Amino acid sequence: MFKCNKLLGVSLAAVMSISATATNVFAIDTSVIDEKWGKPTVVYGGGLSEDQIQSTRELFDIEDTNNVYETSVDANDLYNYLGIAGGDTSSLISSVMVQKQDSGTGVKVKIITQSNITKITSNQYANAAITAGVSDVEIDVASVSKVTGESALTGVYKALEANGETLDPDRTQVAQDELETTNEIAQNNADDSNFDSARLDQALVEIKQELAQIKQNQGSAATTEQVEQVVQDALKKFNLSDIISQDDIDKLIAFAKKYQNTSAIDSQEVLNQLNKLSGSLKNQLSGLFNKAQSEGWFDKIINFIKSLFN
Repeated sequence: MFKCNKLLGVSLAAVMSISATATNVFAIDTSVIDEKWGKPTVVYGGGLSEDQIQSTRELFDIEDTNNVYETSVDANDLYNYLGIAGGDTSSLISSVMVQKQDSGTGVKVKIITQSNITKITSNQYANAAITAGVSDVEIDVASVSKVTGESALTGVYKALEANGETLDPDRTQVAQDELETTNEIAQNNADDSNFDSARLDQALVEIKQELAQIKQNQGSAATTEQVEQVVQDALKKFNLSDIISQDDIDKLIAFAKKYQNTSAIDSQEVLNQLNKLSGSLKNQLSGLFNKAQSEGWFDKIINFIKSLFN
């Protein structure tokens, strides 16, 4: 029975993951110029050839390059935005398209080429982008070949700068640390059927919100003990306390300490964006559950696994 339940959990996770991928198909419309926000900004990886850039245009469904603004990132951008020295421009393959949206929209990320972004999820991108100071944008991510995806936010920051927005480099570097931390924890637990990266994303939102509340209430950043308690409480709330290792918990605590020392901790705009992301995460999970029920996935999978064991 234990093996059956474990297999059932793995099967459900796989099916729901496929569903989430399948529903994430809408992208920024480049067929018409938005006169309110202007042209979408496309930032290509500096390692792409001309043929690969054209292939990337096709991935973004860009039929007329006059309807977008195009630029690219290189190793200097890795240093300027992420503090990464000695980067290799030729390794930058992932590309992004960014479009400003109405106030209150939140940060929305769509990975166009799910199979080619091998590590980072759309929610991880959105969460880190909010830390960096990004607000009310739609971000499409694509790659012509398999990449891990960690450098994609560099393109987002360059796109915003091209449109007159200035980001705090301290926050963009902490955002990159966040992206790498959450991704590492997700990779460490990828083989555990009880682990759900969406719940980790929600826990991270909760941690940021609670740290901001503490700063507001007491007029100073949380103490080390408070940070540890906030992290532990968030993990417990989202049923991750007994799943991820103490080493992974320590990584989250270390990130939380860095985060509360940035200007993000005092930003109402960050809280607004986090609230929007939190609602989106909850809707994603409940939407998948409801869809699974309405379409009979649970019954079909249970009956299938029962037939195997019978």
